[in-house]
Amino acid sequence: MSASAAHATRPSTAPASVFSLHDVGMELEGRALLRSISLEIVEGRSVALIGHNGSGKSTLLKLLGRLATPTSGRIRFEDQPLESWDRRPLARRLAHLPQSLPLAPGMLVKELVALGRYPWHGALGRFSAEDRRKVEEAIELTHLGPLADRLVDSLSGGERQRAWIAMLVAQDARCMLLDEPISALDIAHQIEVLSLVRDLTTQKNVTIVTVLHDVNMAARYCDDIVALRGGEVVSIGTPESIMTPAELDRIFGVAMDVVRQQSSGRPLAFAR
Repeated sequence: MSASAAHATRPSTAPASVFSLHDVGMELEGRALLRSISLEIVEGRSVALIGHNGSGKSTLLKLLGRLATPTSGRIRFEDQPLESWDRRPLARRLAHLPQSLPLAPGMLVKELVALGRYPWHGALGRFSAEDRRKVEEAIELTHLGPLADRLVDSLSGGERQRAWIAMLVAQDARCMLLDEPISALDIAHQIEVLSLVRDLTTQKNVTIVTVLHDVNMAARYCDDIVALRGGEVVSIGTPESIMTPAELDRIFGVAMDVVRQQSSGRPLAFAR
């Protein structure tokens, strides 16, 4: 199924396109992982990719991050073919956080955050006053000040996620790709991390695409939801349009009810 984003037809003053995908497909060893994906992601939005296991969420994120190459169709990033970007200019505009974070033995939080400046000065470049300012800003935005001199590997799961996201903030990328950043966290740290992601879109106008399993978290913290099933986009829109029994049944193949939270009025879905 081909789908267009809710923002495909926009007034001239609307945000610019960050990603445009047209009939994108991905095959591996003769098996189709993605089929005919067409969508648009505009600047300053927090977009959730949802769907059952094996639906193609992480594969799509890898294609957006140029960690894999589509076998059909085309992807444009900031109105240029994604494959035409040189590595360093792309790293200055686009950042990716994998699902499994690497260890950082012996590294302090502030040192990890400083690695985000690498695309700007390179291995032999001098760390400038601007680099220091960006690192300090990232630490402040992610509320890591009290942890800046702690070892990364001594942090809790939620704190480590914030430290790695701070590195992306220091990178000063205008678009971030996050692969299941809350999958191994307790509920308190899930809320902490997703609140941070939401704040980055509102305070810095960063476009963020996040793979999530929990549709309720996606509806609470994201502006738009792209739902995949069997490698195809089956639904796309705002949380209000996605969070209906009919749409959720189409996405997950499970009968679900939707109620409104008394405290906030937000939709909340649960299996029947």
